[in-house]
Amino acid sequence: MRAEANSWVGPALAIVVAATVLRWVLLAFNQTDLFVDESQYWLWGQEFDFGYYSKPPLIAWLIRAVTVLAGSDAPFWVRMPGAALHGVTALILAALAARLHGARMAVWVAAAYVSLPMVGLGSLLMSTDTVMAPFFAAALYAHNRLLATGLLRYAILAGVMAGMAVLAKYAGVYFLLGVALGALFFPGLRLRPVHAGALIVAFVVVISPNIAWNIGHGLSTLSHTVDNVGWVREEDPFAGLNLTGLTEFFFAQFAVIGPGLFAALLIAFTRPSGGLVVFVLPALLVVCGQALMDRAYANWAVSAYFAGTILAMTVLAGLPRLRSLAIGVNVTLCIALPVLTLVPHLAVNDRPLLERYLGRADLSQQIIALAKAKGDLPIVAVDRSILADLFYTGRDAGITVYSTAANGKPDNHYQQRYPFPDQLAGDAILIAERAPECAGPGQPLLVVGGAYARFDLRAFVAPVSCLAQLRT
Repeated sequence: MRAEANSWVGPALAIVVAATVLRWVLLAFNQTDLFVDESQYWLWGQEFDFGYYSKPPLIAWLIRAVTVLAGSDAPFWVRMPGAALHGVTALILAALAARLHGARMAVWVAAAYVSLPMVGLGSLLMSTDTVMAPFFAAALYAHNRLLATGLLRYAILAGVMAGMAVLAKYAGVYFLLGVALGALFFPGLRLRPVHAGALIVAFVVVISPNIAWNIGHGLSTLSHTVDNVGWVREEDPFAGLNLTGLTEFFFAQFAVIGPGLFAALLIAFTRPSGGLVVFVLPALLVVCGQALMDRAYANWAVSAYFAGTILAMTVLAGLPRLRSLAIGVNVTLCIALPVLTLVPHLAVNDRPLLERYLGRADLSQQIIALAKAKGDLPIVAVDRSILADLFYTGRDAGITVYSTAANGKPDNHYQQRYPFPDQLAGDAILIAERAPECAGPGQPLLVVGGAYARFDLRAFVAPVSCLAQLRT
């Protein structure tokens, strides 16, 4: 009986390992530059801390650990953990599906998860969603085991895993919301007080270093999160509801997990689907509300799709042809994404499809070469994305990089940690589209065919007393 129950492990492991290795092979030939956020996460990892300007710390710790072990900071190693993390997530969700619906369902859940478009993208670009994924899935599994066994250790494990998910991305808190809603609406999901207390205590212990860091840094990350929400700070948040934004967010979800699986998930909401629904609906409803009030990015509800993948596959279980079609469409998308990175200059209407991932390193190399030619002058930049790549591409160049100083509260990590110092003397190079008149006309920079193709970026060599006039 036990062997039959575990019969899913071999097939699921084979699918996950094959997908992961293929992704690593294609990643090795990826021709895109690190995106702004990836470069920033890498920089965070150079200075160990329990929190950073806009995100909790786990992604920075992970990138730092991998690049140190690899002995390389190359883009491959910054991005390499992504495919592995999603592979682990697929196996955890398969284990949960096996407990809920049997070994056959477990294999299909593993196959479905590794083929999700969001997983394909998350295996190409390093993101906080990707780091959150295995911990959120593990929290779901531990919660299920707690309900089945009543063992205290599973309550502690669920709390620890939920805490780790939050240290990756604050959206991990949706797990706790799901536990609370489950206890409210499903008697079978109600935890004994001792178990609920152990879960919460374990959760708080895990996230407490980040809480302490936020308190010691003026609630920097929390403030940034509130800024992203936007409408919270408005005097009349209901003045202009964004129906267009809500519509765009909703239909974007068909791309996030694939049209077939999202349609199946919507159907699952109309059926008796057990307790997993409480871990799906909260994120979707909250982010739909955010989209209606202000704006929401397509990935903001990703935490819904860990349990959501299992729910969708239960609907498709009785429709084998549609199930195969849904996964087949997703597999096609997952293959197309890394293939595009092998030919990133492929263009439509003279604009590369992957324009935002190109030209960043080239621009940094131009700027660094100019700084070297001028006698290793320090570089000052206005734009966060330019700063992000200057720190990454120029990591071994021996050039000092600063952000322009903030007018009041810093707007990004670079203004917070690397502001232009008042005591600096001599000349510096400012990278911007505009500069104080005392800086002169500046030298145009070559920005054709990449992320800055529509920018008129210039390098201004001027005394720091002149550049000090510029604050952002």
